[in-house]
Amino acid sequence: MQNPSESRVPACASSCSPPGHARVALAVLFCLFCLFCLFFPVIAGAADAPAKKPTMQQVIDASKPSDWRSPAPADTLYMELPGGRVVIELAVAFAPLHAANIRTLVRQKYFDGLAVLRVQDNFVTQWGDPNGEDASKAHPFGEARQSLPAEFSRASAGLEFTPLADGDVYAPEVGFSNGFPAARDPKSGQAWLAHCYGMVGAGRGNEAESGSGAELYVVIGHAPRQLDRNIATVGRVIKGIELLAALPRGTGAAGFYEKPEQMLPIRSVRLAADVPAAERSALEILRTGTATFAALVESRRNRSDDWYLAPAGKIDLCNVPLPVREQPK
Repeated sequence: MQNPSESRVPACASSCSPPGHARVALAVLFCLFCLFCLFFPVIAGAADAPAKKPTMQQVIDASKPSDWRSPAPADTLYMELPGGRVVIELAVAFAPLHAANIRTLVRQKYFDGLAVLRVQDNFVTQWGDPNGEDASKAHPFGEARQSLPAEFSRASAGLEFTPLADGDVYAPEVGFSNGFPAARDPKSGQAWLAHCYGMVGAGRGNEAESGSGAELYVVIGHAPRQLDRNIATVGRVIKGIELLAALPRGTGAAGFYEKPEQMLPIRSVRLAADVPAAERSALEILRTGTATFAALVESRRNRSDDWYLAPAGKIDLCNVPLPVREQPK
């Protein structure tokens, strides 16, 4: 008779227990399972994370020579200031009459010896004839016209236009036209240039047709888009904007200089076509109708530089850079 206090190991016990090496294998598998559970969310998250977008510089570095264009010498102005050269590309497609009149004034050396008259903070720098209000002292216009039809907008049909899909406050559609920030209205069939930083306009009086291009300004502050379609926008500064944006602010009303000694003299203004080739600024502008430019816009819309934590997802027309570079040698 069996003693109840004695324990008996079943005959199958030794066969049911895994041998030592099997127990080690099970332990290893258990550890691997735990590690998988621990790191799977991280691995899955990394797989789901969006690919890092290239920076603007990386987009430019990957561009092709055909993505760039050289400004036409007949449509490019060199304004020589004591601090250096300002290069302006005329917007002939939007303001052909003003561009032609400016060319006439330049070839007559109208601007030579004139001055920067006004620098209003966060708005514009303006230049022209200090004696323009006094007919007896004003520079003669010669063959140039003293007033022109208003070129505030033009027909959008046939105009190169690369739309920006982010929307706009001031226009039904905005985008870029051959290197210039522009807007258009499909209902009216009209297009116009936008007053972004660096854009150049022709001053006028209260009458729509009172501008001539003899008095010009450049936007040096937050884009004053309320000026769109109220003034002829004739081009943009493509190099040397700092020579106009960093000037002392005017002390008079609307930023006008009150004393002649405050005004910055203009040494000369020339068309690039009239300057010897060796003395020209060899510049290239990124074409705004290319895949490279589209990639550049996207790189700025959702910046993935190391510093940025939250991509904007949107971009404003006037915040899109319009790259200009020295021609590669």
